[in-house]
Amino acid sequence: MMKGNLKAGILTACFLFVSLSTTAQEVVHALTGSVVSIEASAKTIGVYTDSHSESTFKDMTNPNTPINFDKSIRTIATSADSFNTKGAYVIVFYYGGGDERTAVALRGLGRGPFSQDIGTIVKIEGRNSISVADGSGSIKSFKLTSNTVAETDYGAVIGSKYQPHQGDKIRVTASVVNGNEVALFINSLVAN
Repeated sequence: MMKGNLKAGILTACFLFVSLSTTAQEVVHALTGSVVSIEASAKTIGVYTDSHSESTFKDMTNPNTPINFDKSIRTIATSADSFNTKGAYVIVFYYGGGDERTAVALRGLGRGPFSQDIGTIVKIEGRNSISVADGSGSIKSFKLTSNTVAETDYGAVIGSKYQPHQGDKIRVTASVVNGNEVALFINSLVAN
């Protein structure tokens, strides 16, 4: 009987260890803004965010930090320590919160012009496009591509993994490509 209790205790400890190690991963989130400073010696990047605040992000200096970061996004972004374009309009991929944010990667969005729309999703066409109604009731459609990034409750995801729902309030950063509004970034956590 004592041997059985010992085995059960060891098994329980193993499950507890595995569950703790899987929850220790940092979830990578995203936001948009303009790079206002890059301090190589301090290993920081300053960003004026689209929510009208200036944030300082530490460089991810420890590559062994376990992070939950979409592999498809990694391929279209530049690591934070390699990014060097001051003034660029970017998506910042980071973990942490408040004053303790760590930049993992950045993705330059190009020269623009960019539009920003806040509204409610009123129509979804598969994984190809969404239509959003603003506060006045005006409806605008946005094409979703393989490069669209969405900020969700479970972190930053590539557009093909984004699961929009009618009635969701979102902020869309878009650019016109071949006459179509193309969503570059969708923030389903509008308060960010």
